[in-house]
Amino acid sequence: MQRIRIMTDSTSDLTASFIEEHQIAVIPLYVNFNDRVFRDGVDLNAEQLYQTVAETDVFPKTSSPSPSDFLERFTPAIEAGDDILFIGISSRLSSTIQNARIAASEFDDHRIEVIDSLNLSAGIGVLVMKAIMLLKEEPLSLSQLAERIRTLVPKVRTYFAVDTLEYLHRGGRCSAMENLVGSMLRIRPILEVVEGQIIVNRKVRGKREKLMNEMVELFLQDHPHIDPLSVVVNQSMCPEDAQQLSDQLTSIMPDAQITLTQAGCVICSHCGPKTFSIVYFRQ
Repeated sequence: MQRIRIMTDSTSDLTASFIEEHQIAVIPLYVNFNDRVFRDGVDLNAEQLYQTVAETDVFPKTSSPSPSDFLERFTPAIEAGDDILFIGISSRLSSTIQNARIAASEFDDHRIEVIDSLNLSAGIGVLVMKAIMLLKEEPLSLSQLAERIRTLVPKVRTYFAVDTLEYLHRGGRCSAMENLVGSMLRIRPILEVVEGQIIVNRKVRGKREKLMNEMVELFLQDHPHIDPLSVVVNQSMCPEDAQQLSDQLTSIMPDAQITLTQAGCVICSHCGPKTFSIVYFRQ
């Protein structure tokens, strides 16, 4: 049975140690500041992104890898005799999956499987982690592994607590009026990924502590059905909040193995600083 090489895009927000340990190939999306183009996680990190926004008052835009970007990463693996499983950001949010499929069509059938996560950020990451776990448990062909992962896609739950509406507004995901009213009333949304799209789950008014309590409440609602090995808390420049949230989730679910991760530049570009999220599989 041929070796399966796991690949993902830079929005999966996996930890550097996990990527290195399991030799996962990460294909970066792009972050654009006017005429300057950066590869997410390669030429730019989250701290540098926010510093650039503060210094220039220019908000970033993002774009997907091109088919040629994928060919550059797919070709060496295929020539080395590996099969490829690529798991990427929702096709309803980005053209990344489309471009990966275009590149995959250049190779023989059944050598590359492209999986639409219908998710983003750590919602992709938990699928990648599960793929690694499944390969460790038993020998699987590429088609068998892809089938297993596709059955898990609708079971991923992803919630984002956003501290400011400014980045959502600049990215076209909320109107100027919503941004103004939300800022005046200190309204912070909790976003949810549903069928590959981002929706507002609830709007929280008041102190940031209330926002965290609402996230814990969402976790509690699913608590009896959560896979304890799949819980991820992701954050954008608020590690203390992420640790506090992780501690609260652990008190609810002591057997949970919670992974703490840092959001990459593409996620930061759309959600802004002090965003934190919870991701898990609902069994």
